[in-house]
Amino acid sequence: MTPPAPSGPVVLLGCGRLGSAIVEGWLKTGAVAPSDLIILTPSEKPAAEAARARGARINPPWSELGAAGVLVLAVKPAKWRAAFAPLAGTLGAQTRLVSVMAGVPAADIARAGARPVARVMPTTAVAQGRGVAALWSADPEARETARALFSPMADVVDLEAEAQIDAATAVAGSAPAFIYAFVQALADAGRAEGLSDEAARRLARGALRSAGAGVETDETLEALTARIASPGGTTRAGLDAMAAGGDLDRAAASAVAAAVQRARSL
Repeated sequence: MTPPAPSGPVVLLGCGRLGSAIVEGWLKTGAVAPSDLIILTPSEKPAAEAARARGARINPPWSELGAAGVLVLAVKPAKWRAAFAPLAGTLGAQTRLVSVMAGVPAADIARAGARPVARVMPTTAVAQGRGVAALWSADPEARETARALFSPMADVVDLEAEAQIDAATAVAGSAPAFIYAFVQALADAGRAEGLSDEAARRLARGALRSAGAGVETDETLEALTARIASPGGTTRAGLDAMAAGGDLDRAAASAVAAAVQRARSL
């Protein structure tokens, strides 16, 4: 069951790529009513303007922030202190803090805001209401506040410890780009085997859609693979080739490790 929405306006601090995706997801799913949304952004963003057209407030006087039920921090990690510090004193006692920033510990934000924090690492597919989001908080109320904001537009995965956030960011938040890069490599390989540019592109993108449809079922990834890879068939030959050299495992491990290391260095 979806937890109750926060009481009071939802304030989004930052409307870059991820912040814009979150806004689009809220508008698409109705998780946050436009009239309850306040967006703080230093520059004009299409997602913010679309929200404004439906009743959201953009950069209102700070006096309006005191009644906020939740503040979502979506600014660049290197700039969060400068962006958040002027606002901290305007928030009411009831305002919860939710961070979608990679690499910024909850304890640092909690000290700056003098209140508990929930950390969420969503994918940008929240914009289409089809995202996945890792969630951690030591505070039950903050955790449920974050769940209410993201569960309508994402599969929310609870983590056992904050230390797992960086790995979750790599496996989910960064991974769509890894998968797109692999699909692009498949298209390039198809062209090398004689397909036209258009055919290779459309076939590779279609394969991605087909794979996405498969994971919407309850079957395991192993079972989904087995359904396609018949013994002695073309798919099995390709899988065996990837497994024999260890290229696929090395690429995945290297990509995740590099993303985790980068998150820890932010």
